[in-house]
Parts: sequence; structure tokens; C-alpha cells
Amino acid sequence: MNRMTLALGATAVAALLGTASIQRDGGASAADPAPIAQATSPGHQHGHGLGKSASPNEIEREFRQVADRMHSAMAIRFTGDADKDFVASMIPHHQGAIDMARIQLKYGKDPEIRKLAEAVIRDQTREIAEMKAWQAKNK
Repeated sequence: MNRMTLALGATAVAALLGTASIQRDGGASAADPAPIAQATSPGHQHGHGLGKSASPNEIEREFRQVADRMHSAMAIRFTGDADKDFVASMIPHHQGAIDMARIQLKYGKDPEIRKLAEAVIRDQTREIAEMKAWQAKNK
């Protein structure tokens, strides 16, 4: 799967989970995006690589919390600079994908999707670092 497919998939999941909180608190500014959580080593989270059991309601609640947090952080103050606005929006978008991947690793059991979730965490963590470095050079 390529990055575009991953991005579209993450966007689709987020859209399905609801967008009610996008305008809740005005979101983060381009200079102050949502904090980036430390990436963990997915292979060490749950022993033998099988997700733990949870009710569908618990899993849905966790995905909704991630989507709400991501959408709120993506509601940036636009500057009119497409480069800066893109990066400021994509950092929380990528963090949302990482957080969704962690939920999948916590509860998911399909080995193919677990591998995909691990790749999302690895790749999007790297891309966030690249975007933050770009922001630091282009204030």
C-alpha cells in the first residue's frame, strides 16, 4: 500500500467516526500544533502480537476520541501560505493516524492489518519529524 492509500484510509476512518468537534475550541494554531506523542515499539505492546479483547463500544469510544482530538487540532488558524497551512494541518492529521494505529495494535488481531498499523506508526512518525523540522526552518 502506498502513502496516498494510507492517508485516504485514515481520512475515511476519521470521517466515519464523526466530525462534530472540528470547531469545538478553535483548534491549535500553526505555531502550536497538537503535541506529538512518543512512538512506542508496537511489537512490544501486547506480548504475542494478539490484540486484547474489548467491547465494540469501547473500541468505538477510543477511535472517536482520537478523531475528535485530531479534528480539533486540524482546525488551525490559516495563514494564507499553502506550505505552512499544509504542514500545520498535516502534523495533527498524521498524529491521528498514529493514534488510530495504536488502537488497532491494542485490539486488532489480523496480522496483515497489524503490520500496516506498525508501518503507519513508523512512517508517519518520521514524516511528522520532517514537517516539524521544515516548520522550524520556515517560521
